[in-house]
Amino acid sequence: MGEIAKTLVSLSGPGSVHGIIPKALLRYERSYIEDEAGEGKEVDPRKTIDEKTYGRTTVVRDMHTRKQMMAQEVSDGGAGGGFVSLSGGYGTLEETMEMVTWNQLGIHAHPVVLFDVDGYWEPIIQWVRNSVGAGFIAENNAGIMVAAKTAEEVLERLRDYQTAEGRFKLKWNEK
Repeated sequence: MGEIAKTLVSLSGPGSVHGIIPKALLRYERSYIEDEAGEGKEVDPRKTIDEKTYGRTTVVRDMHTRKQMMAQEVSDGGAGGGFVSLSGGYGTLEETMEMVTWNQLGIHAHPVVLFDVDGYWEPIIQWVRNSVGAGFIAENNAGIMVAAKTAEEVLERLRDYQTAEGRFKLKWNEK
């Protein structure tokens, strides 16, 4: 993620990147140093992560807060925004599927795009097809998550995204 952040900042400036990290993960980032006793010591990320290189960083208490804050940033970004998943591991898959679920539940109506470089996401795309065929995902919800093979296609999917007809029409802000 650091390389992507650096590239975006070099192309569009420090305001183009906002990293959100749970406090517990700081030890795996540049903002964590070891003292002489081998104990970890947290450092204010604003002092150790160069915002001119990596953009702004916000430290939050947990992963749930991170995902909620990221979703809010997408919502606040206006038309044409959405969630784009690059190749990744467990965390990437979990965050992607949570955004898909939030879309299905009506928490947000933003696109969820899999940037399918070299067929990386093809097994997940096939899983969706299989799940629709088996009746676990309604056919009119199959398009909540869409795939793109090029950066140009990612932009097209974000721009042309159609909200799935099968989404729940739940009211999340009512008491």
